[in-house]
Amino acid sequence: MIKPGQEDLGLMQRVVAGEEAALAELYDRYSARVFGVCVRILSEAQLAEDTLQEIFVRVWERAQLFEPSRGNFATWLMGITRNICIDQLRRLQARPQAADQPSEIDGFSFEESLTDPNSDVPEIVALNERAALVRRALAALTPEQRQVIELSYFRGFTRREIARKLNWPEGTVHTRARLALQSLRLELHQLGLRPDDL
Repeated sequence: MIKPGQEDLGLMQRVVAGEEAALAELYDRYSARVFGVCVRILSEAQLAEDTLQEIFVRVWERAQLFEPSRGNFATWLMGITRNICIDQLRRLQARPQAADQPSEIDGFSFEESLTDPNSDVPEIVALNERAALVRRALAALTPEQRQVIELSYFRGFTRREIARKLNWPEGTVHTRARLALQSLRLELHQLGLRPDDL
């Protein structure tokens, strides 16, 4: 049986060779997840849709830069997604309004950012189950660590911006972010989730 990572690698090799059908297959497989991340960071559906298209254009244009030895395709794609979303925020010189409010992890509907109404039901159920585990892992962090993760990964702030916003030294932000990511990895591992599953 071919594993998803191996399928993605085969598809990316075909994209590098210029096969549009392979890109379309990757789009079908990942667009709902990418769109969810875009909505979460950009807080605007139309902008998220435009950004989704830009992300897959970038995958097409830079497919030859994908290096399987440095990580799987999903991780590479999510890195592109986050970078392009943050670039969008900077271009618009805007920040989501929710960034100025206290942390809302307990009421945070992570699954809403991952699902697409057009997805099939089993996919939505799987995404919702993973989202619930991610929420549990986030809840296990200290309030300060949650704040750093929320501002950085879900709101698009740089660590320097977080330091200014929270009036913390930059070194403190770096340390809390590093410890938060280590704790998240451990929590997710204990809950049976690997980074590849997200």
